[in-house]
Amino acid sequence: MIELIIPAIFSCIVAFFVVFTMTPPLIKFLEKRNLTVKDVNKKEDVMIARPGGISIIAGIVASELVLYAFLQLNEILAITITTFTAFLIGYVDDRRVMGGWFKPLALAFAAIPIIVFGVYGSDLAFPIFGTVQIPVMYVGLIIFMISITGNTINSIDVLNGVASGFMVIASFSLSVCLFIMQNYEVAIISLPLGFVSLAFYKYHKIPSKIFPGDSGALTLGAMYGAIAIVGGVEIIAAVALLPAVINSFLFLSSVKQIVEHRQIKGIPVDHTDDFKLKATNDKTAPITLVRLILAGGPLTEKQVGFAIFKLTIFSGILAIITTFLMGINS
Repeated sequence: MIELIIPAIFSCIVAFFVVFTMTPPLIKFLEKRNLTVKDVNKKEDVMIARPGGISIIAGIVASELVLYAFLQLNEILAITITTFTAFLIGYVDDRRVMGGWFKPLALAFAAIPIIVFGVYGSDLAFPIFGTVQIPVMYVGLIIFMISITGNTINSIDVLNGVASGFMVIASFSLSVCLFIMQNYEVAIISLPLGFVSLAFYKYHKIPSKIFPGDSGALTLGAMYGAIAIVGGVEIIAAVALLPAVINSFLFLSSVKQIVEHRQIKGIPVDHTDDFKLKATNDKTAPITLVRLILAGGPLTEKQVGFAIFKLTIFSGILAIITTFLMGINS
């Protein structure tokens, strides 16, 4: 454990400062080339730079390469390659709106490095009930999980600061769980994800100066899923990700098909005269977590974001409790 402290510190510093220092010039670069999108939740005609995934992936790759220089672990290579592949998939979608099936299918290929490097177990651990051995089925689970976590984070990226703030809480919760389980190497590999998200949140929070785009959201989600698989904490990771998982479930169950968000005609959220957010009465609109939060009445964008963060903190606490339950079971 002691020999891991220096690599952990260096990688976290690199993760934070690469994103923190790279994002402002990236914003100017994107704005200069008119790579911007309208912030639909602002009354004024505000254009926001996009995609911020470029600085996010730079911070992740740089920090993980620092770790690899110290530790020489195949787990680091597998997670990094999977994450970078997810970034490329998202970047394609940022530049050209693809069909609803593109990202889920493409992210399945992003999971291949985890399988090729063999950095996974074949057991699925549950709290209280114990471990289930599924050696053949687990390969399918790897492909499924990277696709799910990538698209789940992408689906919750609907308000200023939510995706990055959500990942700060969820990823640090997962890191804590890995430390509790004494899976120190994977815990340290996971730390840069939280620091990258924290640095990006500085520019993504209300009022946003940059949006992560599909490239940023898929990068964060895919890395989270890869860490969960390599660390053998799939169930714990799902618990920490619960608000986003619920959001995706609500969306898919109401739409009843896999479709790109930008292709949905019904709008789940509308605006009041003073531009607060309110749940729409449009019956064709999908049900989402934000729409449920607004069922009690109109709220500001910041209030909705904080409501999601509170749910995420609660889910992170549940994940830590789940980790202790697994420890008791073992």
